[in-house]
Amino acid sequence: MLKRFRKPAVSAAGSSDQPVSGVEMDGDQGHRLRAPSKLHAFNRYEIKYLVDASEAVALREEIEQRLDRDRHSGDQGYGIWSVYYDTRQLRFYWEKIEGLKFRRKLRVRHYGDRFAVQDDTPVYVEIKQRVNRVTQKRRVRLPYRDALLLCNGRQMVEHEPSQRAFLEEVLDLVLRLDLRAVAMTGYQRHAYMGRDADVGLRVTFDHRIRGRDRDFHLGADTDNRLIVPARKAIVEVKANDRVPYWLTDLTAKRNLQVVRVSKYCQSVEAHGLAPRSIFHIPDHDLDLGRPRPTILSEA
Repeated sequence: MLKRFRKPAVSAAGSSDQPVSGVEMDGDQGHRLRAPSKLHAFNRYEIKYLVDASEAVALREEIEQRLDRDRHSGDQGYGIWSVYYDTRQLRFYWEKIEGLKFRRKLRVRHYGDRFAVQDDTPVYVEIKQRVNRVTQKRRVRLPYRDALLLCNGRQMVEHEPSQRAFLEEVLDLVLRLDLRAVAMTGYQRHAYMGRDADVGLRVTFDHRIRGRDRDFHLGADTDNRLIVPARKAIVEVKANDRVPYWLTDLTAKRNLQVVRVSKYCQSVEAHGLAPRSIFHIPDHDLDLGRPRPTILSEA
């Protein structure tokens, strides 16, 4: 049954890769934001669109005339796998659904083939948070074994001096809020980066978006359920201060509608961990209203 929540306004701004400076935020027991290092801290404005797969292909062809393909993309794109941590009451999930001006989530993320993940495989421990209309992502790169020891084992790990404040913040969150792995997401991404006047602009196309609610080891040989219909893709626009006019004209020409969608929330709801909100992308065919069978992916 669809559960309705108030829907806040969505900004139509863009994203940046500027470092986050330490700043006090109201609420959440006076939590202080700390930046680990300039290389791993980003401020962003983000806009998301839900498009048909065929529309995404045509849109990518137009985007490629203006932007450079990310060097990691190739013809097939690259995989992104994330394990999300939350409280027993799904605090981070509800902060997103209720549209709190300051909200965050903790995740462990791997880029590439998840079946290749070993104890020493580099992964990222990330805190992604939203402060008003700005999305901030802070992260450190760790061997997978250390990421698990930190987030699952709740122990401090070896680190560089510049990483200490951030790792202490992660450990404090895990211990104080009793965080645990709740959901996993995975998808294939094609990414494009701005050049010349569009430096800082990034446009991504995510498809085959799937997830699971158990077996959270990144390299586990288990099935994942599609959590967004296979015929749909999520397009994200991230820019420094504004989205260039040519891109806003392009999205307007194609009548793309901004959506409030979170892959984490989509996975939580798809697996029945919370009621489906008004932001949930239905499993059935949106155009014809015909239910579609659940599809299990091989990866």
